[in-house]
Amino acid sequence: MTQLERNEKLIRITLAIVAFSAISFLLLITFFIFFDGTPVIVKYWIRNFLFGLDWYPTEKSFGILPMIIGSIEVTIGALVIGIPLGLACSITLTEFSSKRLRQILKPVIELLAGIPSVVYGFIGVVILVPFIRDNFGGPGLSVLAASIILGIMILPTIISISIDSLLAVPKSYREGSIALGATKWQTVVMVIFPAARSGIITSIILGMGRAIGETMAVIMIAGNAINIPRSILDPVRTLTSNIALEVGYSTGEHRQALFATGIILFIIIMVLNSVANVISSKGKR
Repeated sequence: MTQLERNEKLIRITLAIVAFSAISFLLLITFFIFFDGTPVIVKYWIRNFLFGLDWYPTEKSFGILPMIIGSIEVTIGALVIGIPLGLACSITLTEFSSKRLRQILKPVIELLAGIPSVVYGFIGVVILVPFIRDNFGGPGLSVLAASIILGIMILPTIISISIDSLLAVPKSYREGSIALGATKWQTVVMVIFPAARSGIITSIILGMGRAIGETMAVIMIAGNAINIPRSILDPVRTLTSNIALEVGYSTGEHRQALFATGIILFIIIMVLNSVANVISSKGKR
């Protein structure tokens, strides 16, 4: 075996160890969450845990249905705001603007993903919450406020991946459609958009995962009331907010119930990521 072959083998072994260590950390985190959270689910039954309406840890009442509904409502609201804006921006930058402008604006948009979530939450508290309270009523800290902020936060994910998906469509598709007499907009809607559908759906699912998993900004502007919201102007508490707000002083079964909440959140996000990977792989094939 030559020195070059020995070096290559050493590099392969090193990379394999690094890769295995990353997977090991993930497995350890998963084991830790399930080990601490499963006892509460087993003791109080998953039906009572998932569909219970009351969260009173001191009285051994652990029902997370209000938080599940709150997370779903906030996420849907974020998608209602983020999907149209994100797709409109990505289509404009890829099909109706110059390459130079796209090269300038795309990195700027991607920088939004690097802004700490607490900054978004602070802007929401200072500007958005008073605006909602003064113009629409309610406390201001609400589903609507959280949805708007999360809708803005998921824009970089949706825009960046959608742009890459649209640019990956072969140029011949555009040329063929134009040659057949279609307008620029008809080409986008009937040819380009369907061809890039898998990548666009993947961006939406990943944005959804970001919205469900967001914590700090939601804590600051959602109101954190443990009630099922009946209006978009009502305060709400999400699964992530519930964990972050109470983990600092929780003990015993209360702490285990928070880990059980983390199990539900973990499963939701894993399902979304798996769906995104399946859709992406189908698009490549």
